[in-house]
Parts: sequence; structure tokens; C-alpha cells
Amino acid sequence: MTLTRRAMMAGLLAGAAQPVLANAPATSPRPLARDPELRKALIPSAGDLVDAANLGGRVSFAVADAGTGEILESRAPLLPQPPASTAKALTTLYGLDALGPDFRFATRLVATGPLVDGRLEGDLILAGGGDPTLDTDALGDMAAALKEAGLREITGTFRIWTGALPEVREVDAEQPDHVAYNPSISGLNLNFNRVYFGWERTKDTYEVSIEARDARFRPGVSVAQMEVVDRRTPVYTYTDTGDADAWTVARGALGGGGARWLPVRRPALYAAEVFRTLARSHGIQLGQETGRAQSDEGEVLVEHLSAPLSDILRDMMEYSTNLTAEIVGLTASRRRMGEVPTLAASAGHMSGWLGETMLARSAAFEDHSGLGDDSRISAADMVKAMVKAGPDSRLRDLMKPFPVEAMPGVEVAAKTGTLNFVSALTGFETAPNGRELAFAIFCADVPRRDALAPSQRERPEGGRYWIGRSRNLQRALLARWGGLYGA
Repeated sequence: MTLTRRAMMAGLLAGAAQPVLANAPATSPRPLARDPELRKALIPSAGDLVDAANLGGRVSFAVADAGTGEILESRAPLLPQPPASTAKALTTLYGLDALGPDFRFATRLVATGPLVDGRLEGDLILAGGGDPTLDTDALGDMAAALKEAGLREITGTFRIWTGALPEVREVDAEQPDHVAYNPSISGLNLNFNRVYFGWERTKDTYEVSIEARDARFRPGVSVAQMEVVDRRTPVYTYTDTGDADAWTVARGALGGGGARWLPVRRPALYAAEVFRTLARSHGIQLGQETGRAQSDEGEVLVEHLSAPLSDILRDMMEYSTNLTAEIVGLTASRRRMGEVPTLAASAGHMSGWLGETMLARSAAFEDHSGLGDDSRISAADMVKAMVKAGPDSRLRDLMKPFPVEAMPGVEVAAKTGTLNFVSALTGFETAPNGRELAFAIFCADVPRRDALAPSQRERPEGGRYWIGRSRNLQRALLARWGGLYGA
């Protein structure tokens, strides 16, 4: 078998699990090329790979020596492109710089008066510190600890404090109402600000449940409500009643049974309702009213601390949780700025920090997660940030492996990013010879994305196929660079 440029390009773009030469015969009528320079000459050009992917839109990339910052190859490197969730890599750098890897979010139960014989003479405040990972089980543990502290009832009002962060109704107003990856943000969050909607068919009707579901506790909630209606489309509708999130779901879409997570637009009240239920299970009476606290001052009766920031960021990078990215970015901005009036203001501050500290002067973000349509950065500037962080950095340690089967010996740690007709990848590549590379690849068909109606945005026609081809192109480019610069 003769290794040709055409065969190598076909292998690189196939996305197959085997190396290009995996099925080569044991003997050959002519010797295989062993000259590294000849093998390099057979590697398809980046332009050929991009043309063969046939994505439409714009493809831009840059790859650099991670030690020196020297750009080795690029295509439209100065073109500002949507970063999608690769923005989370930059938010990670921003958060670690401002807060440090050992930072922990605190959620507290605060008393405004003395505790006498099981009675609190004052208000009890559930004070959020912005923890994006607070869940129902943690609130259950806090309720149990409050019982251990001796509290049975309060004379004042049960209140919530959310002043640690601004309240944001949704990250991106252009997303469908029912997608849980477009969360609300508050200083007091719960279960990634989602509720668990379950349904089961019983004869001619459906039994539905709305729960703050977790591993140990599954209290029902009223802050979100669901009604099954006779229609085929739309699948979901949403109405803000002023007191609750009111959902309807089309009966024809439910089938025999199932479940999904829905976003909560009142996260602080959601957390308050769940805590009240869990406290009642321990015999603690908090009354019927939930008030707003103007401050979090008072005696701390119970405190729950999150995992260290480095652990939170590792999970964020693995599961690409938008709420975590937004809260880490907002908390970092608050540490730097004092007050953070809006999400856009915080994202703008991060953009400025990236320009000054990472020399990424094209960075223009409207959020910290990459969910918004209008965030932009160039491939060259994304690579500058990767080089500045360094191949042995904490950032690389927090990234996930990205397999490149077509080039054995290549190791890649990266952050992916996906929106409708947008696919991005950034990170570090270790070539077979040990050379460290930093890279960014952006594929975006913005006009095709912008043409989608709101009803098409959850599963657009042709979207999965387009994303699959873009991922194959990214792997092919990484294989090219591993062979070209790692021989």
C-alpha cells in the first residue's frame, strides 16, 4: 500500500476510531516512506481540510508554540468569532486570578436576635453567597444542623438575602423558554436553578410532579406549576404569573411517561420554599411568609461551604454548566469592582481584563459562559490567552482530553464550545515528539444561525450533521499539526 495525500486526508476527515494505516497489509510491493520530510509533504494542507469539510460560514484558527508564542499556522486569525463555551476557559482564568483556587462559596443561616429556649427572637435569614452548586441535599443538611442548634420556631419572619450578586432573569433572552441551560442567576441559587418535571400516563390522564429532586431529598414545590393541555405544538408554553412559573405542556408530546429539567425564574424563592419544607420535616416552624432581607448581618447559626473553586471549575469545564460560569465571572468581577450592576457590565470588565492581562484585545463578551450570540474573540487572541496560561498551567489540568485517533501519540486537553451552527475548540496539544502547542479553532455559520426561528433553536434541521463535520475538521487539523510539528 502506498501512503498518498488523498488517503491521508480521507483518514483525517473520516472521524474513524483507527489510525490511517490501521488496515495496512503486512507486506508492500514498495517500501513505505520513512523520510520525515516526505511524510510531512503528504500531510494535507489546512486549506484542503477546510474545503473538504464543506461547512459554509467561516472557519478560523491559529496554532502556536506554547512555550514561545510563535504562530505556526493560521487562517483568518484576526476574525472575531463566537466562542460558544470555549469562553468558559477564559472565565476560568479570570476567576482563578481574582478568587484563587481555594475560594469557597458560603451559604448561611443568620439570626437577627437571640435564640432562647428553642425560640428565635427575631428573623431567620437564608443568606446566599452565590454558590452555583448548592443543592437540595445541602439545604437538608443545613436544616438538620439548625435543629441541632436548638431552633424550633421564630418570632420574626423567615427571609432571604440575595445581595451577593445581581439578579438576572436569564442569560440569553433569545433562547427557548424551556431550556434549562439558559438559567436565571441570583445570590441564592438551588439545583442549578432547575426543577424536575416528571410525568406518568394513567389511563386517560397524566400525573405530573414538580420537584427539587436530589439524591436524598425530593420535596415538591409550588414556585413552578405544570398543566397538561390538548394540543400538539408548541410543546411548552411559559407564563410569569407574578407568583410562580406557570408552564403548560402539549399532551401529544408526552408519550407514556418521562422527565426533564426546566429552568426556575425565581431561584431565591425556590430555595426558600425548599428550605422551609425541609425545616418543617425537622419540626422547625418558620411561618408562612417569606420576606426579603436588606442585609446579611446577624449571628451565623449554620454555614454551608462549597467545594474549592478549582473543583467547581473542573466540573464546569467537564459539563459546561452555564450557571457556574456566570456566577464565577460575576463573583470575580465583584471582587475586583466592588459592585456589579449587571451581567453585561461584569462581562465587559472580564473583556477588559483579558485585553490587559492576556493581550486578547479582540475579546468582547456579553456573558461569561459563551451562551449569548454576540460574544466575540479572534483565534489569535484565544491562543494568546492559552500561551499566557501555559501548557503546564492549572487551566490545562482542568480541561478534558480530546481524542485525536488519526494521529497516535498526540495528546490534547481542550474546551469545546457548541451553539447552533457554531463549533469551537481551544486548548493544548502535545505532539508525538513532546512539543507543546496552543490552539484555537472556530467554525461558525452566523447567517444560518441568525435565520433560525425561536421554535427551531433547540434542534435545528441539519444542526447535528453540521456539528459532526466541524468536529471532524477540528480533529483533522489537530492531527495535521501533530504530524507537521511533532515529527
